[in-house]
Amino acid sequence: MNASPAAARLRGGAWLGWGGLALCALLGAASSGVSGVLVLSGLFVLVVSAVALVRGRVLWARLRGRAAGGAALVTSLVLMGIGGAFAPPGGATPAAAPSSPTQPSRSLTTGSGTATTTAGPMSSATTQPSATAASPSSSAAAQGTALAALRGLPVKGRAPKTGYSREQFGQAWADVDRNGCDTRNDILRRDLTSYVLKVGTNGCLVLSGTLKDPYTGRTIGFVRGAATSEAVQIDHVVALSDAWQKGAQQLSLTTRTALANDPLNLLAVDGPTNDAKGDGDAATWLPPSKSYRCAYVARQVAVKARYHLWVTTAERDAIARILTGCPGQRLPTAAAIPLGGGRTQAAAGVATTPDPTARSASLTCRATMSNTAPSQYSTTDVIVTTTAGAHVSATARYKTTTTTNAGIAGPGGTAQIAFRVSRATIGRAVPVDVTVSSGGRTGSCSTSFTPR
Repeated sequence: MNASPAAARLRGGAWLGWGGLALCALLGAASSGVSGVLVLSGLFVLVVSAVALVRGRVLWARLRGRAAGGAALVTSLVLMGIGGAFAPPGGATPAAAPSSPTQPSRSLTTGSGTATTTAGPMSSATTQPSATAASPSSSAAAQGTALAALRGLPVKGRAPKTGYSREQFGQAWADVDRNGCDTRNDILRRDLTSYVLKVGTNGCLVLSGTLKDPYTGRTIGFVRGAATSEAVQIDHVVALSDAWQKGAQQLSLTTRTALANDPLNLLAVDGPTNDAKGDGDAATWLPPSKSYRCAYVARQVAVKARYHLWVTTAERDAIARILTGCPGQRLPTAAAIPLGGGRTQAAAGVATTPDPTARSASLTCRATMSNTAPSQYSTTDVIVTTTAGAHVSATARYKTTTTTNAGIAGPGGTAQIAFRVSRATIGRAVPVDVTVSSGGRTGSCSTSFTPR
């Protein structure tokens, strides 16, 4: 016999009812484990019991009266109470395993900085970025190192350059230490060797000398003069424009003047290389000589720490990458620069007062270009002034090749050596190193040209 319509409806209701209960139990297990099963199942029973109390029965659930509906209501409340007791505090789920109360914090090194991971009792692990972290962990940054100081620098975005000018940092090369000599000549005396001082300047003004350039590793001859002095420039290691955008705006004029003339922030360097640096920070420019990069960024850190300047995230990460290779790099210091120390000279000619500690005088060498911006496929001449009859060798260092030409200084002590300009060097500075020799004495100097 075929089932009656009432029996068919009963079976359909049973499928829907028990299927709904099973579905609630599965959803609860997936979301919150045992507590989820109990809570969602209890809610489902609560709804069914409420229907039973209103209608007097729910046949598929075997609730055949309001008394049975009341019992189901109590059962639903008990299920939800037990489920709530199983739930972790703070809304955490069993999928996020609780940490041990004694689990220590640990530092995770990432490509862009350090993340500090902390864990507490009955809470899931959380990862928070460190505000001033560099890539090495704090345990690797010993006190007094550049790495330790880097971690103490604030990290912020670059402020606008609005209002910046060189005048915001006071008089250029002011005598801030009041030793009677300008800052530029102080740095030249500190960084040059075999230097000659102008007589009558109380051991201040440098006429010539030799620089071992830290940025390129080359030896450069310095000769004071309108056309030659720029071969050696004094670089602000932390460029003044960069300092202005990273905190110096908030300093007083007196403090900014001290920053611009602090020997800690100054180095005598190759002129064209300094021009190429511009106002770049460590994220955009580093010295060509890789062996000097640790000392270079350590000096930047020291300056920024002394004057309470900040770094950008990119700058901090660039400095950290360099210092990771030299974690013991100490912060540099700067001492007062004494007057004198070299030979003195009244005018162009022979030095008259030798320094007893100075090495034997080298051969005079001064190099300039006939054209510092020659066009492609043309020629430009290196004009070398030295001792008459001296042998002169000049080497131009192009991007991928070097070319050496030689000559003999004429009776006036001048040699003119030509170089061909190729298209491959357009827009790129070409340094020219010159050596001279005569009678067992030697000398060196340099210059450069930039083809257009």
